[in-house]
Amino acid sequence: MDELIWTGRGKVRAREAAGELIIVVDGLTSQAKYYKPLIYEFFRKEWRGARPAWGDFSVEIAMEYTGDPPWLDLDNLAKAILDSIKGYAFHDDAQVGRLLVERRAGERERITVRVARLG
Repeated sequence: MDELIWTGRGKVRAREAAGELIIVVDGLTSQAKYYKPLIYEFFRKEWRGARPAWGDFSVEIAMEYTGDPPWLDLDNLAKAILDSIKGYAFHDDAQVGRLLVERRAGERERITVRVARLG
């Protein structure tokens, strides 16, 4: 099996695999607005993967934490992330036909985003 190659070496990295775009952001903050410029700048400066596409998409956002869960509104997190990947994963966030956002205990603090075409 080929090893999947990640783009990015800082807080944000991404890869394309099996028709999915996977984005990982290391670390957590209680400010959802922090993620929008962080992810947007990653895509603007480092991403050389597929261009945005038309059609319907599924987006899954998982916030993993250690210790006590951070005080962060998941709806604000979802909006910040969707805004930051718009123009890179898809043309407009109105193309998101399925959205799952969850907070769960994990081994490290991070946010994982999976974007895939529906159907």
